[in-house]
Amino acid sequence: MSGALNITSAIVDPALLDLPWNLPLELWPDDNIAALPKGISRHLVRFAHLGGYVIAIKETSAEFARSEYDMLRTLQRLQIPCVDPVAVITNRTDDEGNELDSVLVTRHLKFSLPYRALYSQGLRPDTATRLVDALAVLLVRLHIVGFFWGDVSLSNTLFRRDAGAFAAYLVDAETGQLYDGLSNGQRENDLEIARINIAGELLDLQAGGRLDDELDPVEIGNGILTAYRNLWKELTGSEEFDQSERWRINQRVERLNNLGFDIEELAIKTDDTGTQVRIQPKVVDAGHHSRRLLRLTGIDAQENQARRLLNDLDSYTVTFGKKDDDEEMVAHEWLAQVFEPVIRAIPKDLRGKLEPAEVFHQLLEHRWYMSQREGRDVPLAEALGSYVDTVLRHRRDEATVISPPTESITLPVPLPDEEDWRKNV
Repeated sequence: MSGALNITSAIVDPALLDLPWNLPLELWPDDNIAALPKGISRHLVRFAHLGGYVIAIKETSAEFARSEYDMLRTLQRLQIPCVDPVAVITNRTDDEGNELDSVLVTRHLKFSLPYRALYSQGLRPDTATRLVDALAVLLVRLHIVGFFWGDVSLSNTLFRRDAGAFAAYLVDAETGQLYDGLSNGQRENDLEIARINIAGELLDLQAGGRLDDELDPVEIGNGILTAYRNLWKELTGSEEFDQSERWRINQRVERLNNLGFDIEELAIKTDDTGTQVRIQPKVVDAGHHSRRLLRLTGIDAQENQARRLLNDLDSYTVTFGKKDDDEEMVAHEWLAQVFEPVIRAIPKDLRGKLEPAEVFHQLLEHRWYMSQREGRDVPLAEALGSYVDTVLRHRRDEATVISPPTESITLPVPLPDEEDWRKNV
């Protein structure tokens, strides 16, 4: 390998030097490659093992690799859901001194799936709609910070389960540009790109017989327009009302919080007569419930997962008469006596199936259905045994999805004593 190899890295990991950068990516040995499903890409992309995690490697030009690396780091600072940039590697040559393409290295997002991996026999209409809704939320967040994507598609997005919905993460920022703000024309351009690409991707699945017969690819593609515009209006639109209806200010803030967004600043103006009030959110930040859950418990979860866990925490607070107690103390007690015992009780061979927060959400759903079916309040421990045996054990692993999806990459976690756990639940 030539000594001219140049590595610019956001992490300090000497293992980067051990990978066969002197070989074209398509010739890398199987020992280095991780067989993961991936979306369609204009560049060659392969997954590889690096230490205790998996990385995605994309061959491209040095200019594009550096530009995308810098953009991903900027989006991370802006708290936009995207893959973690690991390194840019340039000046690659083979053993004969021939130049090889530069590469961009990103960390594989655990528990994430490309849209093509979210079906087995066929993609159902409700799943397709939830994917498009998640992409609409991501696109709104990008546009709020002034990011023009330029290549919006399901293929350039990864999805993580989020309590019955999905959370979308940007994967490919190669065509993106960051501005002080976007014009309506730029936003509409991104929307049109999204509509066409989504319809095309779903038509491709349809041609392969992998879509539900009831699903209309064009209609699903058009759905991002409605989802995006409704959310954009709620987050950025102004609202006018009579001064006697000032309660609508709090109502607007509450609606935005329920959507998972915080308002950093709210502009409130009255007209010359003082009878009409106009309000408009100035800066909107996503992750309202995720931040509250992280602050109270240290659990890092998706927004809908966080909302569900907080609801269970609130229920615990009411059930045990702790409404007047310190919120952080109650949260710590709930974490120690409810959430953590459940997660520790999951058999270690099943811990790659889903994220802990998603497991807890699904367990609560399973318990509710069991209680409805049996006409009694099913204890959490009993519901957990049923959930593990009848639901979780039959899911494919999503910590790192292997193709074919029959194995998992997981780390051993000690199991609690069953009697101790049952005393705590």
